[in-house]
Amino acid sequence: MPFIIIGGLLYAAFYIKPKARGTAIPSLPIESRDRFYGIAVPAPTVIWAVGTVGKVVRSEDNGKSWVVQPVPLKVDLQGIAAWDALRAVVVGDRGVVMVTQDGGKSWTEVKAPLSEVANKLMRVKIFADGSVWAVGEMGAVLHSNDSGSTWERALPEEDVGYNDICFVGPNGWLVGEFGRMKRTDDGGKTWKNITSGVETSLMSVAFKDDRHGVAVGLEGVVLVTEDGGSRWAEAPKVTPEHLFHCIRDGSAWVAVGDKGIIVRGDPSGMVWKPSRMSDVDLSWHTEIVKMGDRYYVAGASLGVLEKGKLKIFGRDNG
Repeated sequence: MPFIIIGGLLYAAFYIKPKARGTAIPSLPIESRDRFYGIAVPAPTVIWAVGTVGKVVRSEDNGKSWVVQPVPLKVDLQGIAAWDALRAVVVGDRGVVMVTQDGGKSWTEVKAPLSEVANKLMRVKIFADGSVWAVGEMGAVLHSNDSGSTWERALPEEDVGYNDICFVGPNGWLVGEFGRMKRTDDGGKTWKNITSGVETSLMSVAFKDDRHGVAVGLEGVVLVTEDGGSRWAEAPKVTPEHLFHCIRDGSAWVAVGDKGIIVRGDPSGMVWKPSRMSDVDLSWHTEIVKMGDRYYVAGASLGVLEKGKLKIFGRDNG
């Protein structure tokens, strides 16, 4: 009898395998580990955001629900710009450029000029005539005249990173590392260096018209110009936090950055007031866009600021 019992136990141990029960928990479109560096809101209810490991998410109901869109590459994506709810362009690490014509149901990688040293593209800007500009590492200033299908280098390669570009008609401005600035008045055919007066890296630039503009950067730096960028003055500093992006907001200005900071500037750009977007969320944010009365932000969290209240997508319900 003992041999029969032992034999039965050995048989069960080697040949009888337990069956898995239950179902796997599906991953959420927006997870707590996600980081989104770029955001676009081409229509009142349509939101696109891009970020780490090639993640592209889209909402068509103003953030109530989200879908993850398939992309051909799994690299960090830094910026997105959209003409409308169907057409958009994305840039990112390794010089990646992707475009869609069908609302992101399919994304196509397109070739862009590459450096042998470094190729991260930081930001992309689009215009109604189909022209596109992208900037990044190693002096990357790339231009497309056909909605991102083909690209050419607008400036020679150099050991500096550009973080943002802005155009008003044929007038354009570049900002980057170590306070570097450039300006063009012929649509980007030629560029000249501009003295910013600071050595701090500048992260973003925005203009009201061809004369009045603001640039923001690390350590809370804010620069203002009233003559099209020939001369810049530093506004009194109101925060030590890094500022990563600025936009024109009606008659005034707004910028976001590290530790949940949001700063608002008066029409002159010389007087700013700092605040936090939320008392419970001190995330960094790399981009802010406005649609109607709402501000949408991307960064360590993806959310919308409305009537002074920040809602984090993927975390806050209702």
